[in-house]
Amino acid sequence: MDLAAGAAGFLLSLTAIPISYLLNRVSAMESPVVVFASGVGVLFGLLLVLYLLVRGKSHKDPLFYAFAVFAFTSVVDLIISLEQDGYIKGFMGFYLKEGEPYLRSAYGILICYWDGTVHYALYLTMMAAITLRWSYRSVGLYWLGSVLMSLVTLLLGTAIGKFGSEIRPAFLLNIPYILIPIWAGKKIYGMPRALPQATADQIAAEQKKWLYRRPLDVCLVVYLIFAVLYTLFRGFVVLECSFDSCDTYVYDQEPYLLDPVVYPKIQMLVNMFYLLPFFGLALYGLIEPGCVWMLDLPVVFAGAIAQAQFSHIGASLHPRTSFTYRVPENSVSSFLYTNVLYAVGAQLLAIRCVKYSNFFLKGMPRNNEEMEKKVN
Repeated sequence: MDLAAGAAGFLLSLTAIPISYLLNRVSAMESPVVVFASGVGVLFGLLLVLYLLVRGKSHKDPLFYAFAVFAFTSVVDLIISLEQDGYIKGFMGFYLKEGEPYLRSAYGILICYWDGTVHYALYLTMMAAITLRWSYRSVGLYWLGSVLMSLVTLLLGTAIGKFGSEIRPAFLLNIPYILIPIWAGKKIYGMPRALPQATADQIAAEQKKWLYRRPLDVCLVVYLIFAVLYTLFRGFVVLECSFDSCDTYVYDQEPYLLDPVVYPKIQMLVNMFYLLPFFGLALYGLIEPGCVWMLDLPVVFAGAIAQAQFSHIGASLHPRTSFTYRVPENSVSSFLYTNVLYAVGAQLLAIRCVKYSNFFLKGMPRNNEEMEKKVN
């Protein structure tokens, strides 16, 4: 597969602009069933065109087609968010009315921004890596965590929140976003892991260092302790804990947690049931050497936490959120500091695990004598 294939995927993603503009002017798009059928038809048509363009190219990777289609939908999502914020008009009004009206919420707008920028950049990066035959394992794992986090919160929040009565057939278009990432994640995880060129002595020396001799890890441990407490506390808040501190926090710092759209509540519960165990595992992995899973797991969760925090922070401050549930003006600074730290810490942990991974590799014999002992 050569560079022409990558260019074709990029150019096809940009066709989302004229296609959405033309569909918005078709009177038949006032029917939810027609909108759903049109969405299915466009995606299958895109796959067919892409297949014809790259047919016969060498080094085929089926994930290329998935990323190309997702890149197209990322451009659609960017159009949705820009139109909802008033920067453009006349593109996706039909879809927001008869397709996925819940995307008109502040949370919906923010996840569309994330998908149309960060996910789009990741798709282009992975398509380029495929055409150049480069490894994209870490990028793929980061994307996997991000896309699954956004889908879990969006779909659950839509189903049980105030938009539950507005679900249209186009809601089913999210099914490929559940199935394909699971399939893609399995393939990406099975790719060879890029390991540092380190000797057994270097690995052994790194793994002999106590925590206090690793200043970066000390900072990360402090962050993880903060993340555990913060995640647990906000989980208690949305579960309507009777403590005075919970009531004070939700009204003075994050009233968005009470928004009837339910997305923030679902997000906090997802954090408590999935991120909390990860933080505990990461604490163990920074203390106990040889935890090989620390090379991958922090990357997946870094993507998940980045997406979750971007959407949560943005929706908490967005004008589409009712003034009652927006962050009070006198609490904006503390809200931003806390939530940004929560997101940035996870990114630093992932970078540490990927770039300086000797501590997490399986212990190796340091010389021939130890090798003989191990063999015997």
